[in-house]
Amino acid sequence: MLSNPHSSSEIAAHQVRNEVRQDHQPCFNLATFNSTYMEPAAEDLILEGLAKNLVDPRAYPSIMKMERRCVEMISDLFHAPAAFGVGTVGSSEAAMLATLALKARWAEKVKKKKKMSKKTLAGHATTITAAARPNLILSSAAHVCWIKAGLYFDVEIVTVPCSEDRLVLDPRAAVDHVDEGTIGICCILGTTYTGEFDNVKKVNDLLLERGLDVPIHVDAASGGFVAPFTTPETQWDFRLQQVASINVSGHKYGLVYPGIGWLLWRSADYFQKLTFQLSYLGAQQESCTLNFSRSSSHVIAQYYQFIRLGRDGYSQVMQKLMQTARHLTQQLRMLGFVILSKPDAGLPVVAFRLEHAHRLPYDEHMLSAELKRRNWLVPAYAMPGGVERTSMMRVVCRLDLTQLMCDQFIRDLEASLVKLG
Repeated sequence: MLSNPHSSSEIAAHQVRNEVRQDHQPCFNLATFNSTYMEPAAEDLILEGLAKNLVDPRAYPSIMKMERRCVEMISDLFHAPAAFGVGTVGSSEAAMLATLALKARWAEKVKKKKKMSKKTLAGHATTITAAARPNLILSSAAHVCWIKAGLYFDVEIVTVPCSEDRLVLDPRAAVDHVDEGTIGICCILGTTYTGEFDNVKKVNDLLLERGLDVPIHVDAASGGFVAPFTTPETQWDFRLQQVASINVSGHKYGLVYPGIGWLLWRSADYFQKLTFQLSYLGAQQESCTLNFSRSSSHVIAQYYQFIRLGRDGYSQVMQKLMQTARHLTQQLRMLGFVILSKPDAGLPVVAFRLEHAHRLPYDEHMLSAELKRRNWLVPAYAMPGGVERTSMMRVVCRLDLTQLMCDQFIRDLEASLVKLG
């Protein structure tokens, strides 16, 4: 219920600050992939852009140009033949749009097949079969946004389960699931569970070997701003013939506060049916996102980071984060943990679990709770479908996780193990 009478700005601000004071400091939240630090200059620009509506190019033409330049720079980074894409509020919105685009492309193919069938019916050469339900193939390690997309847009999600020795998509199993209803295969460049990359090239090559015209969407929410700088030789992007679209989160390793994402397509053909024309803001413009009005702040912040860091700057940041991940991996191994991640073949993430053979009197969830009492947020969660009976933990290495913080975390982790044991 709204209060009556109103409060002064000082009283209202004091009350809000009191309520958020109990929250954890973002830098100690080792669970999140989201950026928790930006330079003061970037924060100033974010504040300046808050009141500017991103979808009003007549009033704020510079913002539209910045967004377009961001799309062009990311397209170049992903080896796209041309720059076709949009900014979104995050990778979840991008996943929704990608699903709609894949479904629209599939529906168009089905429509053409029906026309061909009708033409040949006169000669009794073929019959028209009932259209299959559209389906999207992905691994059980996929983000929940893809499950939502399937539910919202009536697309069956065909899940390829993970196993103890494979916590990413099995390329052969994925391609084996392809049928006439398949709208695409979704590959993940850095899973939420372990940070490992799906083998996109293997999926691409298998599709070509079998003559299957099935597009690949790459969910590069986390890995899109990592792989180009840590493993540039890895082919996962538009260099591969079957890759039709890619999403990436600016608010993860794009180094911008939440929330901003990007969706890139190989060509305009993939998103034309998602584009709407409008003029009620005073100028003719196009819209092809699920959201409409939103602040310009995050586009400005992304543009700032691209100018500020450039390729060399992003490369230095990612190499530093990889070094942090390798250091943590070594320390955790020395403490007896089983390492599940592969920092040299994925994200700067350290996924680990306890050694179950030791029959310890505690589990990962108890350890997570003890670390929280020491102000560290380290998630304990079930592994993906197929191995969900096993729990694991994860540390996400970000820009504000310094060497000193890493060393303090290891000391607190050791103390937690002693207390629980």
